[in-house]
Amino acid sequence: MFLWLQWWSNVQYLRSAFSRKRTFLWFALCVAGITVRKDLAGVSSIVRSLGLQDFLYDRLLDCFHSSAIQLVQLTVLWTGLVRRCCADYLLTVNGRLVILGDGIKAPKAGKKMPAVKKLHQESESNTKPQYIFGHSCQAIAIVAGSLETFFAIPLSCRIHEGVVFSNRDTRTLLDKMMELLLSLCIDTQCYFVADAYYAAKTVIRKSLQSGLYQLVTRARSNAVAFYPAKASMAKRPGRKNKYGKKIKLKSLFANSDEFVTVPSPVYGERDVVLMYRSIDLFWRPVGILVRFVLVIHPLRGRLILMSTDLNLAPEQIIKLYGIRFKIEVAFKQAIHTVGTYAYHFWMAEMTRLSRKSGNQYLHHKSEEYRIKVRRKIHAYHAHIMAGIVAHGMLQYLSLAHPGTVWKSFGSWIRTIRPGVLPSEQIVAVAMRNVMPEFLAVSDQEQILAQFIRERIDVERAEGLALVA
Repeated sequence: MFLWLQWWSNVQYLRSAFSRKRTFLWFALCVAGITVRKDLAGVSSIVRSLGLQDFLYDRLLDCFHSSAIQLVQLTVLWTGLVRRCCADYLLTVNGRLVILGDGIKAPKAGKKMPAVKKLHQESESNTKPQYIFGHSCQAIAIVAGSLETFFAIPLSCRIHEGVVFSNRDTRTLLDKMMELLLSLCIDTQCYFVADAYYAAKTVIRKSLQSGLYQLVTRARSNAVAFYPAKASMAKRPGRKNKYGKKIKLKSLFANSDEFVTVPSPVYGERDVVLMYRSIDLFWRPVGILVRFVLVIHPLRGRLILMSTDLNLAPEQIIKLYGIRFKIEVAFKQAIHTVGTYAYHFWMAEMTRLSRKSGNQYLHHKSEEYRIKVRRKIHAYHAHIMAGIVAHGMLQYLSLAHPGTVWKSFGSWIRTIRPGVLPSEQIVAVAMRNVMPEFLAVSDQEQILAQFIRERIDVERAEGLALVA
């Protein structure tokens, strides 16, 4: 019961993102269902997990499609809630929060689902096909940890490919990622940690222009940089030289005498020694000095990292980029445990997609058709946000109340280790075990249970009136 009271006391903080209280309660009901469901069969699994009657299935669909859900405000409130309830657990480096960003491709085979397109997967795993049909999303998470465990708590995720409403829209995925990052309205300085795809001038310029973000990422193996120009004694007209000698970064690995040997600061590694070399060079796409860290790892090989913060120590840059994989772990939990992307919302009026489909250009379609597409994409984002809230609450309960989670787990598990927090799946099982008690509490203690009962009575009354 304690876990559910903690859950509700935080979820109700999101109320002001909904223009109607009824919609908020339906959304909270969906989040509760996503938290405790045993399978990931879309909205049907929410109905089964909560023991709802079958006619409430349509009401859940209406909730996700409702215009009363204000997604931008919901994202801002959720970000503020995470920073408030996890304030003691958020990872900070040099007084800055650590924000992770990455893309994810959610497989969707529906031929009448807006924004579905043919996507290429770059992966070393032979279990993944090279091309899939699905939604191309970009997500942002914040790092929090306790004991020996770190979580990437999801903050926001949006579908950023597949639909083009205007042919004058020239934004790239990098532009959309930075818009999503800035829409969180975080007023604290942060490190934005991302993979090599985001090592681009668009990301760096917008990060520095905000005055809040510094980028930590991986440079491509063929990257080049410039030494600062040497001061010339001769007085010449015109602007002074800014760039000196050009150098290929990977050529710096040849001089092993410049490398320093240290114990690995990478998260989770013990008894591993690596070598690194730090150098500040001009990176021409942005025209500023950037700190490059060349790393020789005994198991992972060679890597070139870069940071726009020249005050960040090389060991900290290596540590921050090592934590980046936590967003990959969060994606795995979102797909296989929470079901954040397990939505199947069709659009009956949509033109069927071909098997070679790319972006869907809608500037030749009618305004009514574009409104219906926007409504369906809104439903996808609402479902994703419900999954994000459920996922984040599971991580918060693991961080703040691990002892209560293990007591409520009610079973044996071999991997209980001191210093390691329970996973999202363990917390979900613990919440599921106390679910009957949660539904049986008095109406005064739980507004959510009261609303479910009242809504069922209203639906029955409406059905009887129609029959009469």
